[in-house]
Amino acid sequence: MSTTPPGRRLRLGLPRRAFSQVLLMQLAIAAGVAVLATGLFLAPLGDQLDDQAMRRALAIAQTTAQQPQIAAGVRETEPSPDGPVQREAERIREATGAEYVVVLDVRGVRWSHTDPQRIGGLVSTDPGEALAGHDVMEIDDGTLGRSARGKVPLRDGDGEIVGAVSVGIAYDSVRARLIHAIPGLFAYAGGALAVGALAAWLISRRVQRQTRDLAFSDIAALLAEREAMLHGIREGVVALDADGRVRLLNDEAQRLLGVGEEAVGRSPDEALGTGRTADVLAGRVAGTDLLTVRGRRVLVANRMPTDDGGAVATLRDRTELDRLGRELDSTRGLIDALRAQDHEHANRMHTLLGLLELEMYDDAVEFVGEVVGDHRATSEQVTEKIRDPLLAALLVGKATVAAERQVALWITDGTRLPDRLIDPRGLVTVVGNLVDNALDAVAGTPRARVEVELRAEGHTAVLVVRDTGPGVPPEQRELVFTEGWSTKEPPAHRERGIGLSLVRTLAERQGGSARVGEASGGGAEFTVVLPEALTEPGAEPALTGARQATGEEA
Repeated sequence: MSTTPPGRRLRLGLPRRAFSQVLLMQLAIAAGVAVLATGLFLAPLGDQLDDQAMRRALAIAQTTAQQPQIAAGVRETEPSPDGPVQREAERIREATGAEYVVVLDVRGVRWSHTDPQRIGGLVSTDPGEALAGHDVMEIDDGTLGRSARGKVPLRDGDGEIVGAVSVGIAYDSVRARLIHAIPGLFAYAGGALAVGALAAWLISRRVQRQTRDLAFSDIAALLAEREAMLHGIREGVVALDADGRVRLLNDEAQRLLGVGEEAVGRSPDEALGTGRTADVLAGRVAGTDLLTVRGRRVLVANRMPTDDGGAVATLRDRTELDRLGRELDSTRGLIDALRAQDHEHANRMHTLLGLLELEMYDDAVEFVGEVVGDHRATSEQVTEKIRDPLLAALLVGKATVAAERQVALWITDGTRLPDRLIDPRGLVTVVGNLVDNALDAVAGTPRARVEVELRAEGHTAVLVVRDTGPGVPPEQRELVFTEGWSTKEPPAHRERGIGLSLVRTLAERQGGSARVGEASGGGAEFTVVLPEALTEPGAEPALTGARQATGEEA
């Protein structure tokens, strides 16, 4: 077992930091490209230089063969070191820098050569192709070594072949040119490699800053942890890019907003439709713990800008908390009503006891009948007009609360609602919010009165709530349905500005509407229309399904 601490052990292979790995990879790529480019350039360079040398030798040979004195000398004189052919050939060789210029006759006998002693001897290579009238380019070995050669036929004035001209250029000079070109080529390759290395270092430094000098394994671990965290937390997370488009939605955000992966790459307005929720996500509404309603859910949103110009928004579901707050308000109202009824009941019992002690039995019977009849009349008035048990119970309770607050709650004569509601709990939410707002508006005012009208028009349910309060100014009749907007101080346990927004959301979700106007006698008149809210006569209302659906969304 090694005794070296894990943190101090020598690591073999690539370094762990992303900066170092990227730099090494880019340097390797730059060096490889430089070597490859150099090799690709050098590979054809030798062939190009050989071809140039052969063509130059051929050009010198053709120029020499065109000299008329050379052809005349071959026909009219004998091969000699001092002859005219040798003198002319040497002049051309010295002028062109060729290694040799050899003139030969049709027998292959040399008439010129750089070594005068070889004049009159046979050439070492076969001149047959040139004597046959063809130009020849080649690299071959001869008496003077390896050379680039050009051979052409030698013709007299009549065009008859009288010999051939062979010109050679030393092959070592071609190789020297190639070797001479290599240092310059390497210098260019080295400069390109240096520029590539500098660019690689700059790019790697940028990568280092952007990755916070983390290793690739650390980045992969962070991504895995991010995915697990985003999809595991019970809070919605929506990330937007610098252009305001959604680039990430975790599972909880999809559930709360009622959208899927198709929302990624779209703006909040395109993904969610226009409304406060889209305004909050897009940053058009500023603040912390912003309330918004999406479907039947009450959400609390917070938006935080990011360094790249985008933003991250978090969403929390406050539907259950808001429902509990409303139930707490209702419970407190009922407790206050029961407390008042307890005092009233005690007064009535004392009155009844006094009548009995005074032996005024007939008056006692009449007193008890009046008390019981008033309560029974209120309950019967509601249940005769509203057949749905949930709505009837709600309005009986609200009547008790209204009586305690010195407000008259009336069910109008035009109210007729059969027990055929598809979603009773949704209508309970609408009625409860509107009645609560109306009670708050008229409480403490003289001759306070709230009227409730519920009627069925085919499959449509129409709700009208009127009050004798101060009413809603025309310029605020749309604002009252906005999430978070309220003129009242919020209670300690919940926020204001949700009830009316929820009413309109529920109405519009069913294809209906919610609006506010001025009542005939002053005050506010709220009208909610819910199409397709009732089943066909004789059909079983889907109360259980509606309750389950509402319970799941709450």
